[in-house]
Amino acid sequence: MKQDRRWIWIFVLTLAAAMVMVISLVVYVDPFFQYHKPLDDFPYIVDHQVNQNPGMARHMDYDSVILGSSMTVNFNTHWFDELLGLKTLKLSYSGAFPKDQANIMDIVFQSGHKIDAAFLGIDVITYTGGVEETKYPIPAYLYDTSVWNDISYVLNKDVLLQYILRPMADPDKTDLATVYASWWTEEYYNKQWVMHNYEPPEAVKEEAAPENYIRSVEENLSVNICPYIESNPDTEFYIFYPPYSILFWNDVLLENHMEATISEYEYITKRLLAYDNVRVFFFPNQEWIVCNLDNYADYSHYHPNINRYMTECFASGECEVTNENLEAELLKMREIVAAYDYEELFSVEY
Repeated sequence: MKQDRRWIWIFVLTLAAAMVMVISLVVYVDPFFQYHKPLDDFPYIVDHQVNQNPGMARHMDYDSVILGSSMTVNFNTHWFDELLGLKTLKLSYSGAFPKDQANIMDIVFQSGHKIDAAFLGIDVITYTGGVEETKYPIPAYLYDTSVWNDISYVLNKDVLLQYILRPMADPDKTDLATVYASWWTEEYYNKQWVMHNYEPPEAVKEEAAPENYIRSVEENLSVNICPYIESNPDTEFYIFYPPYSILFWNDVLLENHMEATISEYEYITKRLLAYDNVRVFFFPNQEWIVCNLDNYADYSHYHPNINRYMTECFASGECEVTNENLEAELLKMREIVAAYDYEELFSVEY
């Protein structure tokens, strides 16, 4: 009996020592940047937006942020330094809903950083979602400031194996300038690939009522976006609409919500332009982009060259909309969608 008790104590003490070692290693390396800046000589892998964005927002050095969905992942932050003189941190969330933006803006604006500029990509289709809706479940222990609930981080098998031991064995440090960049390589950006993988939606007979869309948009702006603009008057917000391909608009026509979608662009733009610290850039009506499917890897995701062009526009003011030219830009959008020869596009087998 005495011998058994001795072995139990040895097991318990060994287990406790192992747990302390793992916790110490995770806190020291901190692959999700919850406690400190990255170590200079560790090859961090940054590939998990939901888990790693909050720590990066707290502890990286930056004076501006890129926020948005997968439409923002191909921005290179060096361009923002080159063209705008900004040290920018990319905090994309693929498929982001407005609540995802609010979650990370909470951390950004409470982090103590002086934020000169926030580049926020708006995907209007997500603004019809619920105000508490997020694309993926949020691990609350990574988004709050308490350390007492961090056990899921510091004693996590995947954190230890995938984010500490794996990079130690195969060091290939993530370049934060291009972090989260899409996996599509050059050969995927062509019309043949896009059309081969495109499936049009079922046609809808009943037209969507614009007021039903605007109701959700209004609520999302009031809860998830405008409070951050209002409480940070020294931050210039660059709001921009990504240039989805003409196939996106084909979906809009088939699903019968053209007027509702245009009304979203109009409502959001007018409401946000009421703030002195907001500029709005409208890219969806850039015909040379949206009607050339060689610019895309699917119906909405565009080549990094387009991200470069958008950055140049932020610097030059090209494609900026105001209350004075908004209606003309929306009319141009309508005309592009109406004039496009969809029949010719779908007459070819890809």
